Amino acid sequence: MKQSLRLKIDRFFSTYRTLVFEKGEIIIQAEQEPNGVFYLLEGRVVQYDILPNGTEAVVNVFQIPSFFPMSWAINKTPNHFFYEAQTRVVAKQAPASEVVDFLKTDPETTLNLLARTFRGAEGMLRRMTFLMGGDAKSRLQFELLNTAYRFGTYLPDGSVRLDLTETDLAKRSGLARETVSRTLRALKSDNVVSIEQGGGSIVLLDIKELENQADIDS
Repeated sequence: MKQSLRLKIDRFFSTYRTLVFEKGEIIIQAEQEPNGVFYLLEGRVVQYDILPNGTEAVVNVFQIPSFFPMSWAINKTPNHFFYEAQTRVVAKQAPASEVVDFLKTDPETTLNLLARTFRGAEGMLRRMTFLMGGDAKSRLQFELLNTAYRFGTYLPDGSVRLDLTETDLAKRSGLARETVSRTLRALKSDNVVSIEQGGGSIVLLDIKELENQADIDS
């Protein structure tokens, strides 16, 4: 996002109240009317549903400078998802009607939102392809690469650190945690990934090799 556009959006939301959510705190409950549109200033937010077996299925992750839930704000679509702070989150909260009015009068912001929405939709379609036709390894490879492209920290040696746990991967890929652990061990033996001590981060040692194995282009 261009700095001038970011500043314009910041100015719009600056007049509204600031909220702070700690890691793990629910920002929006599923099946409840949201209290407004949230604009992220710090942190990340996961959007997920709970499956009949009780497991969480992550469908999206928001990072700064996202605002959500826009389907509800624009289309009045009932909210069926939980929105939870994945890290400590600082956000602005504005009435949906005022955010929609802002978008109507600012084509640049609306076009940027539309572009990001299409990028997100493309990622979800690719994920669906792997869910429908891929094995556990290819599904996990996709999630690792998708996370690297969006949130990865690129290190001087060319590796990429992901602030991601095995539990996070299980929620995003729809795989059992035991399957994730087993598949990561196989990737580790190929010298493609490593798991940092404590399990709080995964490092992609060779992202190009992982792309080749998964047949995915960035």
